[in-house]
Amino acid sequence: MSGSTAIHVEHLSKMYRLGVINNGTLWQDIQTYFAIKFKKDDPHSKIGENKYNGDKDHFWALKDISFEIKQGDRVGIIGKNGAGKSTILKMLSRISSPTEGSIKIKGKVASLLEVGTGFHGELTGRENIYLNGAILGMKKKRIDEKLDSIIDFSGIEHHIDTPVKRYSSGMYVRLAFAVAAHLDSDILIADEVLAVGDAEFQKKALGKMQDLSTSEGRTVLFVSHNMGAVKSLCNVGIVLDKGRLTYNCEINDCIEKYINKSIRFINDVTTMSFNIDESKPFQIKRLEILNDRNEHTYLFERTNEIIIRLFCVSRIPIPDMYGYISIKNNNDIPIITCDSREDGYNIFNVMKKNSYTIDLCIPSCILAVGEYISDICFGSGNYKDFYIEEHRNILKFKIKDSFSIRGNTRNSLTSLILDWKIYNED
Repeated sequence: MSGSTAIHVEHLSKMYRLGVINNGTLWQDIQTYFAIKFKKDDPHSKIGENKYNGDKDHFWALKDISFEIKQGDRVGIIGKNGAGKSTILKMLSRISSPTEGSIKIKGKVASLLEVGTGFHGELTGRENIYLNGAILGMKKKRIDEKLDSIIDFSGIEHHIDTPVKRYSSGMYVRLAFAVAAHLDSDILIADEVLAVGDAEFQKKALGKMQDLSTSEGRTVLFVSHNMGAVKSLCNVGIVLDKGRLTYNCEINDCIEKYINKSIRFINDVTTMSFNIDESKPFQIKRLEILNDRNEHTYLFERTNEIIIRLFCVSRIPIPDMYGYISIKNNNDIPIITCDSREDGYNIFNVMKKNSYTIDLCIPSCILAVGEYISDICFGSGNYKDFYIEEHRNILKFKIKDSFSIRGNTRNSLTSLILDWKIYNED
């Protein structure tokens, strides 16, 4: 490791065994126990065997990952659920060990991985501050010096002498983050737990992590599905997909590549058909995107109306049905949301058995220049599932402005200006 390198990971892999963790017989379990006790190779372990490539009882949570993080970097770790984000953070925090590969870390690590991790429920908030500090190797005198700032940052001073078992999840996170951010560590690791906190605390926590990196030179590793938060905090990105590292570059490039990979529509595709499932009470059969001249396109001027046309079938009468669409920017942040129930008259209220064409019309001049993605869903209060038809990240389109020098930077978040239209096909 070079002097400026905080973390060096080389050919890191982690395998997990599915199902019940034993060898199948008591005798084999005893052999495994004594092999571990006397520090010998487990005769029943398949891990490390060249012939092993995976089977139904095992899977690779991480496979052959290598990267290097410089001191003072703010690294956003991005990926879908199950991509391996939490697994790699646990290994960097030395909670679990790798199956293969090596991890070299320079400095102390403070981790915030799960709500309540490292806290003892019977101890008060104040006592848990001292407990966490001791775990990190800090002297009591040093913790005393930072105690007031930790309590003040957490915002739960009125509850600091209450056992933490009585805390809400939000209070847990407030105190845990305050401790991790103020104690003497060189590397701060924060998983998705910040999502539990309220908006004010999230903003406060992100600002604190940025200050730790820029003013104190600490290295920050941050996992979140909120691309806006990742972009505002981080300068470097790591993208994981099914346990493998797919991108490791500047954060804006990472976010763009990650989002583009999750979009089904390629730029010049303007029509998409879906597999027919007769078991669904309601289904979108085909989707099209058109301009106000009824031309299929993915590229619109700001002055164009955008029409998202859905060809659907209702196989049974569906009461209390509604439609929902979300238009998101490249950071996965909703810019426009529309729920058909919000205008006081829901045209889908009683959906009869029939085929329908549904147009969702987005008026001109409400979207800024850029790229957008959409989620389209339909639901009903009479069904246990939240949505009876749901498609995420299925449509990508672009807005350009050829008629002004600087374009228009207006971003709108509204639902009442959109216009739903429906036509019977009888």
